[in-house]
Amino acid sequence: MQAALQKIKTIDLQQSIIYVGFLGIFLFFALTLHDDGFLTSRNLTNIVLQTAPATIMAVGLVFALSAGEIDLSFGSVVAVSALAAAVAMQTGPMFLGVLAGLGAGVAIGAFNGFLVAYLRLPSFLVTLATMGLFAGIARSMTDLRSIPVINDSFTGIFGSGSLLGVPSLVFWTLGAVIIGHVLYRNTKFGAHVLAVGDNPRAAQVSGIKAPRVRLMVMTLCGATAGLAGLLYAGRLQAAKYTLGETDLMTVIAAVIVGGTALKGGKGSIIGALLGSLLMGMLNNGLILMGLDVSDQMIVRGLIILIAVAVSLRDTSR
Repeated sequence: MQAALQKIKTIDLQQSIIYVGFLGIFLFFALTLHDDGFLTSRNLTNIVLQTAPATIMAVGLVFALSAGEIDLSFGSVVAVSALAAAVAMQTGPMFLGVLAGLGAGVAIGAFNGFLVAYLRLPSFLVTLATMGLFAGIARSMTDLRSIPVINDSFTGIFGSGSLLGVPSLVFWTLGAVIIGHVLYRNTKFGAHVLAVGDNPRAAQVSGIKAPRVRLMVMTLCGATAGLAGLLYAGRLQAAKYTLGETDLMTVIAAVIVGGTALKGGKGSIIGALLGSLLMGMLNNGLILMGLDVSDQMIVRGLIILIAVAVSLRDTSR
């Protein structure tokens, strides 16, 4: 009996809470909203589609937090990337739009990474500043106007299309999660990210180039935000400066709830996927229950507080 109790105490609470929470919330909505269409295949598919951009951004944020950094600017990067793609496709082919959108995300991420890695500025302050900077740029790019995306190939690949009956957004989500998981768990880069986040000084002594790792994780955050911008533009068939502005809270909540430590050195791509789906399921369920946006924000805030408390408790053991 004592051995069993000791084993329970050693369970990683932060890693296991996402599975228990996901199942518990799903069962709650399934029981209370079974007459309101929560369990229909259409509604469950919509949850996956609506959370696709957030899930992809969460993959990038897992790498940043695991390296001991954070990116607060990805919401603004989404808008800039979507607008860059839409503007480019007004006079050019789809390839040019994709290149412009992804290029904008990578460039902004690399800019953040350079300031953090080589000028040794705190990532929190850097990305807080660039969040406002690029939000302003997104507003000024088109004078607050929405830019339509009328390229059918683009909207099919990045938004409303499907392959063998499976929506294209599902393929993008699975691709990002699988690549992110393999990169995080099975490559030297992933090991270096965890080492830098766990103990930067020891990582440096062991030969790991910590500045390069920081530059790469911040660039990866920008790249995933750029891809999310393309998905938003493809699904909505338009780009606007407001895209991504509400994603900051959702993505951070998904990553923290999914088991990534705030202090670095530990994370989970699969946990981030479940965390993103959990946040999408919450929004969907609360809407079906008749709650407004302010109530949804309150619930998300409470979830983040609980997740942060669990994270800090887990890392202080």
